[in-house]
Amino acid sequence: MKFYDEELLKADTAANNGRKYQQCKISVMDTIADPDITFDNKGISNYYYEYLIKEKQEVLKGAEGEKKLAEIVQLIKESGKGNKYDCITGVSGGVDSTYLAYMAKKLGLRPLIVHFDNGWNSELAVKNIENIISRLGFDLYTLVVDWEEFKDIQLAYLKASVIDIEAITDHAIIGTLYKLAAENNIKYILSGANVTTENTLPKSWIFNKIDHINIKDIHDHYGTIKLKTYPLFNSTKKRLYTKLKKITSVYLLNYLPYNKKDVKNIITTELSWKDYGGKHYESVFTRFYQGYILPVKFGVDKRKAHLSDLIFAGQISKAEAMEELKKPIYDSAQFSEDYEFVLKKFNLTEKEFEEIMNNPRKEHSEFKVEDSFWNKYPWLKPLKFISSLTR
Repeated sequence: MKFYDEELLKADTAANNGRKYQQCKISVMDTIADPDITFDNKGISNYYYEYLIKEKQEVLKGAEGEKKLAEIVQLIKESGKGNKYDCITGVSGGVDSTYLAYMAKKLGLRPLIVHFDNGWNSELAVKNIENIISRLGFDLYTLVVDWEEFKDIQLAYLKASVIDIEAITDHAIIGTLYKLAAENNIKYILSGANVTTENTLPKSWIFNKIDHINIKDIHDHYGTIKLKTYPLFNSTKKRLYTKLKKITSVYLLNYLPYNKKDVKNIITTELSWKDYGGKHYESVFTRFYQGYILPVKFGVDKRKAHLSDLIFAGQISKAEAMEELKKPIYDSAQFSEDYEFVLKKFNLTEKEFEEIMNNPRKEHSEFKVEDSFWNKYPWLKPLKFISSLTR
């Protein structure tokens, strides 16, 4: 069984990419498993400058943030008059979604809370979600996916050796939120996405979350059963929801003071929230994926991106981030427990799983991908041009 070895990956980077190992002067982003990272003459990576641009564009602080927040909250409340709910949001039990639900209550909003149960919830995640619902008094809608279907898609992704296995969970969540919003005449989706903790992520580590064509093609190649209930979504449906139903996603956390350490203290005190020990580790599979599959098969340590955002936001120093990275990426006892559990849940032998882990990486683009709306309907492009002129 292989384990993550930073020094071997540094040498491997030089051997495969023909470039010397380099780490950003400001953050902990580096050349390992990231062919697209660039550096200026000061040794500062592109991610620092991308963060500054995004922060300037989307993050509002102080009085400006308070004003924007108040305006959005008023719009949400007005849109929901006469309805049971004025907004909708997904909750995983993690920090961002928990704090967003907490602030929705504080702001007087009436969200429908949605949780996607893909069969991998940890006991701690279930308890955290129970606390959120009971303490805040919100209604919960839980989408329980057919396990045999979802397992078949996950196994297809594992066998395909593509990197973004979590895309299938994100895809289902996005589609479900829009569908439920339309059914309940809700105009606003509250998103926990934010610049402070989630801006940095190399392109080679992820793939388009709403590309249903890619999902179907990967499953067609490696799946074994027909998909009947998995909630497939696509860009055309999203366009119909946003243009005809006027459903909009809003990012409230970009207008609130968002210090991750302080937020954890707040939700711990107010909601009895318990820490998972890693970003998105509320899911057993996500913990195994980020702690073992990503680093061992793909050379990716996602902690670097999350820690770098906190450095850019001024919430931790680079030295603190480096100390954090010295810690094992996976607790050995937890790994042993998860390894056995994951293989059993997938009905895989250790030999079968290790063969999957040893298969070379394939890009998502080696499978079919969804064409853009404008390429599929080129005769509508004049409307796009006219629309751009009237904004």
